[in-house]
Amino acid sequence: MAATADPGARAWVGSGSPRPGSPASSPDLGGGGRARPGPGSGPGPERAGARSPGPAAPGHSFRKVTLTKPTFCHLCSDFIWGLAGFLCEVCNFMSHEKCLKHVKIPCVTLAPSLVRVPVAHCFGPRALYKRKFCAVCRRGLEAPALRCEVCELHVHPDCVPFACSDCRQCHRDGHRDHDTHHHHWREGNLPSGARCEVCRKTCGSSDVLAGVRCEWCGVQAHSVCSTALAPECTFGRLRTLILPPACVRLLSRNFSKMHCFRISESVTPEPGEGDDGVDTSSPAGPGREALAPESGPSTRDSHPLPSGPGKQTLRIFDGNDAVQRNYFRVITLPRLARSEELLEAALRAYYITEDPHNFDLQVLPAPAQAGETGARGKSRSGGSAEEEGSQGPGSLEAVSEAWIIRALPRPQEVLKIYPAWLKVGVAYVSIRVTPQSTARTVVLEVLPLLGRQAEGAESFQLVEVLMGSRQVQRTVMADEEPLLDRLRDIRQTSLRQMSQTRFYVVEGRALAPHVSLFVGGLPPGLSPQEYSSLLDEAVATKAGLVSVSHVYSSQGAVVLGVACFAEAERLYMLVKDTVVHGRPLTALVLPDVLHAKLPPDCRPLLVFVNPRSGGLKGRDLLCSFRKLLNPHQVFELTNGGPLPGFHVFSQLPCFRVLVCGGDGTVGWVLAALEEMRHHLACPEPSVAILPLGTGNDLGRVLRWGAGYSGEDPFSVLVSVDEADAVLMDRWTILLDAHEATGAENSVADVEPPKVPQQGCVCAGRAAEDQPLTQPAQGDPAAGGAAAGGAAQHRGPHLYQHPQGQVQGGLRSGIRIAQGSYFRVTLLKATPVQVDGEPWLQGPGHMIISAVGPKVHMLRKAKQKPRKAGTPKDA
Repeated sequence: MAATADPGARAWVGSGSPRPGSPASSPDLGGGGRARPGPGSGPGPERAGARSPGPAAPGHSFRKVTLTKPTFCHLCSDFIWGLAGFLCEVCNFMSHEKCLKHVKIPCVTLAPSLVRVPVAHCFGPRALYKRKFCAVCRRGLEAPALRCEVCELHVHPDCVPFACSDCRQCHRDGHRDHDTHHHHWREGNLPSGARCEVCRKTCGSSDVLAGVRCEWCGVQAHSVCSTALAPECTFGRLRTLILPPACVRLLSRNFSKMHCFRISESVTPEPGEGDDGVDTSSPAGPGREALAPESGPSTRDSHPLPSGPGKQTLRIFDGNDAVQRNYFRVITLPRLARSEELLEAALRAYYITEDPHNFDLQVLPAPAQAGETGARGKSRSGGSAEEEGSQGPGSLEAVSEAWIIRALPRPQEVLKIYPAWLKVGVAYVSIRVTPQSTARTVVLEVLPLLGRQAEGAESFQLVEVLMGSRQVQRTVMADEEPLLDRLRDIRQTSLRQMSQTRFYVVEGRALAPHVSLFVGGLPPGLSPQEYSSLLDEAVATKAGLVSVSHVYSSQGAVVLGVACFAEAERLYMLVKDTVVHGRPLTALVLPDVLHAKLPPDCRPLLVFVNPRSGGLKGRDLLCSFRKLLNPHQVFELTNGGPLPGFHVFSQLPCFRVLVCGGDGTVGWVLAALEEMRHHLACPEPSVAILPLGTGNDLGRVLRWGAGYSGEDPFSVLVSVDEADAVLMDRWTILLDAHEATGAENSVADVEPPKVPQQGCVCAGRAAEDQPLTQPAQGDPAAGGAAAGGAAQHRGPHLYQHPQGQVQGGLRSGIRIAQGSYFRVTLLKATPVQVDGEPWLQGPGHMIISAVGPKVHMLRKAKQKPRKAGTPKDA
């Protein structure tokens, strides 16, 4: 259990073991003090009884309530029999009385202080998630909600500003990097049949937010049982496929995580974010049912809000930023409520658990409601904020519709300072901040408490870190900046922002900026100097800060090395809006893979997904693979093609590839692999297929099936890891649609123009020949059936009189010849199929020829038959 610091003392505050429900290696702080009541309640309880006499769990404020609906415990997920339960008035955690002493999940108000390494989330577009629960208010997601694309965090749209920045740490970014990886626990939203790794009992629930799961190795457990597991994470069954975070470096100071992971951003602004930061889709309402004066969803409705008999509904703003964005939360309370009750309800609406005597409520005047935040409002008892001290009890006889929470001036404060170099647990020192305190004096005072007094203070800096749910921002403070004034400015801007702000003392050694920026869509065939000149003309690159580190001339792409974070951000945004020779450019931020740190048994999987294949099933697979693997190893083919992925993996000595798409997508990736082969430290990676397209002939022959039908993505990755490597020939098709002018002999010597088709020839099955064992890539067909094939050690066969249909495959044929080069003359229009795509080919020539070395493919291993009587778990 961590110690708490006396306001006038300097104390070391730290902890040891990780706790469930928080980021990796966050500490278990044990029981906390009594917190102020919070917004909302669980399903069906009514206010009754006194607070629990037992010790409260981390940050919770439990109160005995009377249950009026079926209710489940959030710890053991069992039904709560009888009429009484214990509810946290802050975060809606519901518990049996017998379970109270075992609660380890911290309250939402305490969670930000337990984050070891703040990492922002990547929220995708709103969608309807059935039987999922919000990680902030713990309520069911009955309306369209948001989900992080990298971890399993689900939240209501109006709960996003209060979400903790505790996403997975997927790379080194120069801040508190470490080699030992710990479990990253996420609470709830487990499958209903999930079993605990420790006690083997059911730990999942579809009724409440219960149980925890490591988002790296996938181990599931009760929150109580998880403390019995070793803190180190081994990445589980997929450890040989995962690119370890310690092996990836990306200095992403000016880029959001959406940019770092190449994820398309949502165009809909969410509460607290975007241009006006207001939930524009939430209807105005009386708020959610609660045990005390309620709080409800945010809204921008300017009309009077509905309220029940004897109640009133008010809009609450938490600072100047909320007024400017017109972002507020709604509370409902009795019309005869006292001013203290109004203040407590307002604080609960923003999950603020500090002493209410440190705050005041001001009526928001009409000019301020229109956006003029400079207007000075009156406090809850009529005077201006500067004239008011602590207010006595009283009733609200006339209440304004809109109020703003203000922090009262403080002559001094106690501030937590975190050492940035600590790599285990969360620890800080508490110091007193006075009007004379500056960033430099704070550093001087902190260093002796951290055992670094022998080092000069000029080697350290004080850094302010805003841990937003969407982006973590770091600002180095000037040495002479008054710290107390800075704290007042933060609270004036947003009280919520103050709870999400930390101050770190960091070693002042300069971190050399370096950002790798991929630029695609350029004209092919240019020299490095020509590409440099072209980019300088198009986006005005700065010669001293930008250099061309890699050139892929045949594909019209370069990788820029940028030695300035601001310049990298400017180029990234500018390149995305630039057109060169009629083609829009592509810009991607790429990480550096530290191949020397790769474990010896690790062969990471490079995943390419075509989101447009298979009825848009690829979009769901993109999200699933990002969560199961490191998102840095998952690439969307519609965003730059295969080249960025091969560039990122170019220095790895051994890796594998998974292509999610149809035969045409596989051909695209294999063609890019052939061009990149001489750039790769692993020139012949094995390639697996997850069929998503229309033909999928190659997927059938390699046992991956005729198409994806919703199989568990985890099982797909396990099958890839267990697949057998096979060698396959590759073939190229050249088509010429010009009209044939005579008999075959008269045009036999005419060399047709080469019109290459992406993809290579795939094997067909001859009725009188099953020696054809291994196919190549494409699938040309005549009359709707395969016209050529490829064996593992032989050339293609040519068949005559095919019988069959495009969708039915080759049924029978007569073999004419076998070789490595064919030229076929079509005297009339003939149905042809390549890579699963059929069309009517006009008269002309078709050439099939062997190209390049054999390609290493992965064939799905045969499933061993299960013996009779074998238990299912075996």
